[in-house]
Amino acid sequence: MPDIHPLAGKPVAPSMLANIPRLVTAYFAGKPDPKVATQRVAFGTSGHRGSALNDAFNESHILAITQALCDHRAEKNLTGPLFIGIDTHALAEPALASALEVFAANGVTVMIDDRNGYTPTPVISHAILTYNKGRTEGFADGVVVTPSHNPPEDGGFKYNPPNGGPADTDVTGAIERAANRYLENNLDGVKRMPYERARKASCVHRYDYITPYVADLADVLDMEAIRSSGVKIGINPLGGAAVHYWQPIIERYGLNATLIRDEVDPTFRFMTLDWDGKIRMDCSSPYAMAQLIGMRDRFDVAFANDTDADRHGIVTRSNGLMNPNHFLASAIAFLFEHRPQWRKDSAVGKTIVSSAIIDRVAGKIGRKVVETPVGFKWFVDGLLSGGFGFAGEESAGASFLRKDGSVWTTDKDGVIMGLLAAEITARTGRDPSQSFEQLTKELCMPFYARIDAPATPQQKSLFKSLTGEKLAMKELGGERVIAALTAAPGNGQSFGGIKVVADNGWFAARPSGTEDVYKIYAESFRSEAHLRQIQQEAQSAIARVFGA
Repeated sequence: MPDIHPLAGKPVAPSMLANIPRLVTAYFAGKPDPKVATQRVAFGTSGHRGSALNDAFNESHILAITQALCDHRAEKNLTGPLFIGIDTHALAEPALASALEVFAANGVTVMIDDRNGYTPTPVISHAILTYNKGRTEGFADGVVVTPSHNPPEDGGFKYNPPNGGPADTDVTGAIERAANRYLENNLDGVKRMPYERARKASCVHRYDYITPYVADLADVLDMEAIRSSGVKIGINPLGGAAVHYWQPIIERYGLNATLIRDEVDPTFRFMTLDWDGKIRMDCSSPYAMAQLIGMRDRFDVAFANDTDADRHGIVTRSNGLMNPNHFLASAIAFLFEHRPQWRKDSAVGKTIVSSAIIDRVAGKIGRKVVETPVGFKWFVDGLLSGGFGFAGEESAGASFLRKDGSVWTTDKDGVIMGLLAAEITARTGRDPSQSFEQLTKELCMPFYARIDAPATPQQKSLFKSLTGEKLAMKELGGERVIAALTAAPGNGQSFGGIKVVADNGWFAARPSGTEDVYKIYAESFRSEAHLRQIQQEAQSAIARVFGA
């Protein structure tokens, strides 16, 4: 297990705050060297991320990526508007300015927030899908300037194509290669105009993101049930992009809700420190969520979102912060019972490292589970078609269909997941923790954890060729191994690691993309001691492969 910092869960000391003027200066003054791997454009599962302080997220990166996006749109004949939103990280505003200079110079129709405010990731997805509905040409797409829940020094820039979800690897790979060519050529070929001209360009439009998203919430949730029940709700946006959405939601639907914090501060000085002593807006972390957990007795249910509001953290009066897997299970059991208009064959999408309690819940309600590699992009087609009623991942990201069975978003939506916790409480009389407890009385309590173990780059590369035969495990946790998987059974795609399954436990191991560690996800349906046994056997088996 990682060492927990002695200040984890404690308020942030002034000396630990980011120097925002220095950070913004580094964004404009820093010049990345494309010969250095860490200073090149690199699209991971959620776009390009990094800090200006180490030349991983500078103006040059954004100019290059934006021109590459303009080239991509021209190649694909995407002539509709590009919806762009930012979160509350300090580098978001500068990156938006850089992007607008390029988009305007290329004549791209861009929709920016009419209040010069912040826009959650799911709102961009909703806007893209709403615009594209029924169209056969002139499709819209979008960009979100966010590094998700990363520390205040980081910036991020991600692309959502016309399907509204995270771009797939073919698209991001092409954009990444094109952007790096622009970096290598000192931005030669990048079209750009001064910022003041760009803001006034005829192709740059102000757009009301808040009103249509808030109005459509009644199509995906039973807002009247939440209102009429009087369920007492606490909401903490953690200083993120949803901060100006909650009051309009509360007022429009007459909710008995309290917005605990509404300030925006790019240092995020109001947070409590995460497990490693860093400021991180991770709403699934008990350390980052310490303040809201401490208020649990004041509300029937409370929730928070990360900085771009695509993740959720659910706090209940009965049990505090819910494990993300437990809330996914409660949500699935509730939704498929209370959404009669959904297709009878609509399935549950889950990532291969999510809890097997989801499989047990799906079996109980007679729904198919489609297990995919890590990454929400694998759920986009299923949500678009209605083939997935619900799709979620263990890292507290999920979305689901409108009540009529049509698509809501194809990206993660932490706003509707928080409100779903209130709907569950309102319509069942039990909070989601109590609902999960009811499920486990029949399906058994899962014991789930993720740990990191050290691995050299050479050892991490071994996962590419790791197979069940090489691992040679006949038993796991005292039970016969029934499967050893290197591809997700839902779509046959490799997930970059291995998953070993027995009747009452499993583990999955995959290398980290950013650190010299590999991740072990494990679960037992017996006990904490059985979980530790599975973790130890997993590490021993992989150590044998490393040794060989």
